[in-house]
Amino acid sequence: MPVTPHVEKHFTAGATVRDVVIGMSDGLTVPFALAAGLTGAVSASRIVVTAGLAEIAAGSIAMGLGGYLAARSDAEHYESERRREQREIVELPEAEREEIRVVFREYGVAEPSIASIVAALEANPKAWVDFMMRFELGLESPDPRRAVASALTIAFAYMAGGLVPLAPYFFAHEAQQALWPSIAVTLVALFVFGWAKGGFTGASPLRSGMQTTLVGGLAAAAAFALASWIG
Repeated sequence: MPVTPHVEKHFTAGATVRDVVIGMSDGLTVPFALAAGLTGAVSASRIVVTAGLAEIAAGSIAMGLGGYLAARSDAEHYESERRREQREIVELPEAEREEIRVVFREYGVAEPSIASIVAALEANPKAWVDFMMRFELGLESPDPRRAVASALTIAFAYMAGGLVPLAPYFFAHEAQQALWPSIAVTLVALFVFGWAKGGFTGASPLRSGMQTTLVGGLAAAAAFALASWIG
């Protein structure tokens, strides 16, 4: 009787989704707050568009640079900790052996089996260091391309999000005419974005969409109120 192969599907793009969420959420709220705040101070929509595009350009660069530096910091931290572990298995081997034993004792593994695992890892220093990095420190080896990919993902997500609240101002002569359409499309975009995020991460799309709309809407409202108050 043929056996149906068991195929497990796991979501493995968490870092990319995180970057998209960071860029898109800020892109949807910050340019909206700027456009809404300027609407109360100027009448010509072209001024709002010009200022909005300038903010999107500056914001995407700043956010992308922040993502790059954060990813580089993670990589540098990992390499620093790995060098420390490499020294410790040479200089403090018994302490490192005991740390392995502690890990497996927490899983209820019998002592004779633990001794075999310790001996196997000790015979392979690279695997020993890999084990300590993952199970003692909880660190995974970073993708060497992660910093650039993170920067580009955040930057383009910010630009995509920023153009949404700004779009109605492209088609309106008076800034006031574009304000409510901007609010409407921003809220719809937040919901769609949250729905898609939920689908990618395995959460309830409806719940994720509602949460994203609520949180993003509150953030945009707070930013709008502050911009209006200052203006």
